[in-house]
Amino acid sequence: MAEIKVYSAVVCPYAHRTRLVLQEKGIDFDLIEIDLQNKPEGFTKVSPYGKVPALTHGNEPVWESAVINEYLDEVFPNPPLLPSSSLARAQARIWIDFANTRFVPAFSTLLRSSDPQKQEEAKQELYKHLEFIENEGLAKLSGEGPYWFGESISLVDFTYFPWFGAARSN
Repeated sequence: MAEIKVYSAVVCPYAHRTRLVLQEKGIDFDLIEIDLQNKPEGFTKVSPYGKVPALTHGNEPVWESAVINEYLDEVFPNPPLLPSSSLARAQARIWIDFANTRFVPAFSTLLRSSDPQKQEEAKQELYKHLEFIENEGLAKLSGEGPYWFGESISLVDFTYFPWFGAARSN
């Protein structure tokens, strides 16, 4: 039995982020699938918000994908998934926050709204965010490399992958 248990749901892109980080780092973990429509009794002891992903390391719970992923990067430092310089780490955290507070909400509104006006507004907002990502993020930080910060994959790449990677596989 692994020291880490990950509470996940196949359909959850946030949980996908954490599973990718665990795999990239080669961390052994037990995967516990949660039915989000029928959560098991006691699940809020692991995830007080009642959401996935959540994990336990030993008996200690950690929840929220961005927090979990930074935790894993600190506790299991190899390979490092945040840049080594303080400024670049700050930039990585800014882009992770941008994903969570700007990009994903616009994406979700576009997909979930049945109101054509709200869909159009969300589409325009999403375009604006994609241009910002391209011009202020990738164009300035990735250089010639395939990843957000160049040659090395980072937590930023894993933060966006469920939205961009899923689009490519369809």
